[in-house]
Amino acid sequence: MSFNYEYTIQFRDTDAAGVVYFANIISICHIAYEASLIKSGIDLKLFVDNSEFAVPITHVSADFFRPLFCGDRVIIALTPHSIDSCKFEIKYQILASDEQTVLATVTTKHIVIDPATRKRKELPELLINWLTE
Repeated sequence: MSFNYEYTIQFRDTDAAGVVYFANIISICHIAYEASLIKSGIDLKLFVDNSEFAVPITHVSADFFRPLFCGDRVIIALTPHSIDSCKFEIKYQILASDEQTVLATVTTKHIVIDPATRKRKELPELLINWLTE
């Protein structure tokens, strides 16, 4: 699945220098992640509040190439793919509105676990479907 999400950088996303605070780029990408799940038909309430599985993030990396300012309209292009039967990662490109200029990149790695035992589980069907759309 590839998914594009339009976002306007908010005042709350920025620091005292007027650019996106480094940790907030992860929150911005997470908004796009949630939107991609919704678009594929996943009910977020049921996704988060279930006893079958949980999907914690195990790794995050971000690289900034240009500053992002309050009011900038950006495109968050995300591409998820499976790593193995229990893990997947999402690669994000934060693009200027011209869709040519890469402003930042982010990678998140996720693992599926049983919420009660905290042990790894195989990707549930709804995530496999999301990954392969």
